Amino acid sequence: MAVALGTFVGNVAGSWSSLPLLGELLGAASGVGALVLLDALRGHRLIQWLRGSQQEQAPRDAGLWGELGYRVERAIRDRDKALQREQQQLQQFLSAIEASPNGVLMLDAQDQIVWCNRVAGDHFSLDPVRDLRQRITNLVRYPAFVSYLQAGHYELPLMLSNTRGRAMLSVIVRAYGEGMRLVLSLDVTERERAEAMRRDFVANVSHEIRTPLTVLTGFIETMASLPLTEAERKRVLSLMDQQTQRMLSLVSDLLTLATLEGSPRPAPDRWVALDALLQRAVTDARALSGGRHQITAVAATQVELAGVEAELLSAVANLATNAVRYTPEGGPIVIGWRPLADGGCEISVSDSGPGIAAEHIPRLTERFYRVDGSRSRETGGTGLGLSIVKHVVQRHGGELLIESEIGKGSVFRLHLPAVRVRQLNGEAELGLESALPLVEQSGR
Repeated sequence: MAVALGTFVGNVAGSWSSLPLLGELLGAASGVGALVLLDALRGHRLIQWLRGSQQEQAPRDAGLWGELGYRVERAIRDRDKALQREQQQLQQFLSAIEASPNGVLMLDAQDQIVWCNRVAGDHFSLDPVRDLRQRITNLVRYPAFVSYLQAGHYELPLMLSNTRGRAMLSVIVRAYGEGMRLVLSLDVTERERAEAMRRDFVANVSHEIRTPLTVLTGFIETMASLPLTEAERKRVLSLMDQQTQRMLSLVSDLLTLATLEGSPRPAPDRWVALDALLQRAVTDARALSGGRHQITAVAATQVELAGVEAELLSAVANLATNAVRYTPEGGPIVIGWRPLADGGCEISVSDSGPGIAAEHIPRLTERFYRVDGSRSRETGGTGLGLSIVKHVVQRHGGELLIESEIGKGSVFRLHLPAVRVRQLNGEAELGLESALPLVEQSGR
């Protein structure tokens, strides 16, 4: 159409100059040139759009260039949508890793940090943003970790200690992709501490039982092989009875702990008169003291506690008898009570003993933990008393607080929540005759 139009125009123009043929040729060429110029302009517009950000609409020209622009634009839009979906999935995946309790580090082939979550940053003292693209061996310089990473043998996890104070990390490395590696870290401090406590517990139980058994075995061999006088025989039997009672107390305490740990929390529907409970604890403490200490107790509280009376009595009695064992002769011991602002109450036992160093206080409720092991055995303790007290008060929704200072004595406080405290209504009775005290002779 452009050639025909140009030929017609050229023929008309050529007839005026008596050169119609030349006019037709020039007209045809002009038509083709105009068509090529228009086509080049459309192509240039499309190329300019492709060179840009492609955010605006592609040129909507007619013909081939318009169709091509539309197809390219639709392909780009589909690609952007697919990329956006993949980015959303990646963000969700990274968010899931971020929420993981494990530390995750992604390393490239040059050991540079590609990505790490917050937990890994905490484990290795890294900044998840600032330390990206940094070599991990330049930031985490523990020799064991560097050797483990460079050795390439990742069958067994690496136990890394002293990364954060006393923390213990379990580090696992897995290779993936082309030279990429995934470093997984898990804080196993509590697990290692629990395992250490379990080992100590087994060792302590074995030691505590072996000692009296050794004594009993020696006495039995003595009685079987040597002729003893009546006085000597009675003395040996008395010592054997003491060791037997010690083993019985130990086994009883262990069974008590197992019962406390394995039973559900008592419901707050059985009420115990606190006055009678404190009076029984004072009576036991005075009997153990034999008049050697000044033991005083709070006046009538007119309060009831909800819980298991045998357990509550055991907790208070343990604290009272501990105070007797560790207070020098003539020293005062006070068993007190006071209401708390939140409606709960506090039962306290204060002594004037030698006191406890601050570094020992957090561990006092551990099984068999003794500040002075030999002295505790001399006073008849098993090392389980405070552990029983802690479990009892926790089962009743409260907590055990310990305050002590060397040379100034100690104060043990039992805090019970408001839901387990009410004013006495005259109906509750402490059935001490039927109650079976859990532990009355346990030591710290």
